[in-house]
Amino acid sequence: MNPKISAIVSCLLIAVSSTVHAAEVAPVIDSKSCDPPKYPKAALMNEETGTVSMGFLVGVDGKVVESKIEKSSGSKSLDKAALSALSLCKFKPGTKDGKPDQLWAKVDFVWKLE
Repeated sequence: MNPKISAIVSCLLIAVSSTVHAAEVAPVIDSKSCDPPKYPKAALMNEETGTVSMGFLVGVDGKVVESKIEKSSGSKSLDKAALSALSLCKFKPGTKDGKPDQLWAKVDFVWKLE
């Protein structure tokens, strides 16, 4: 291979590999767009508390496309109530290289008795 062509190919590979790590900004929940989860009656009677960590795949329109429990509160009913309620919320879409993109957001919800 011609040394000039080899050097150009190497420069192109470096340029391509440096753009692979795009600048991402995660979606953010719009707390005004959703109602907080309601304490499930059984969990309330059993005085269950805890923090549930959830992941939400947010579309470019700000709506939840997919959701999952990442870390349980220790109570299935608390986890389910939080996931159901917060899946209905709107988000400010995330961006990748300055353009809206479908990205994952993490949300923690703390269940505590007052």
